[in-house]
Amino acid sequence: MGSMRDILNSLLLKELLKGLAVTGRHMFARKITVQYPEEKTPQGFRFRGLHALRRYPNGEERCIACKLCEAVCPAMAITIESAQREDGSRRTTRYDIDLNKCIFCGFCEEACPVDAIVETRVFEYHGEKQSDLYYTKPMLLANGDRYEAQIAADRELDSKYR
Repeated sequence: MGSMRDILNSLLLKELLKGLAVTGRHMFARKITVQYPEEKTPQGFRFRGLHALRRYPNGEERCIACKLCEAVCPAMAITIESAQREDGSRRTTRYDIDLNKCIFCGFCEEACPVDAIVETRVFEYHGEKQSDLYYTKPMLLANGDRYEAQIAADRELDSKYR
């Protein structure tokens, strides 16, 4: 009896009609296209984009050269060199991130004990050459200074949800 039903369904093209019904429903539905440069979609506060190094309110850099971010990076995109200062504290002399290698996993951000390295919401950056996506310590600190207000607001939101 089951084979008769299968034969009847294949003769009536039941599967084809089901597929056309789905196509018809979607063809006349409202389109959700976003005209990108003029319109932007909402972005979550945990979005991971361009890296930045943060400073304390007194202007001193936060990074204590513990090298945890370098150790935890699965792509080995971070390079850190450190030196001891006159007051005995350790600070970085070199902090480089190769965004060509980076997979934007956020492990560096999670590993940092002083919240020095963060990933901002900025995703509109590019490089015409491979060397354009090699960020050095001064470039990362400049990113942190430029986007500090947004970073602080995102950190405040993040603390409410954890």
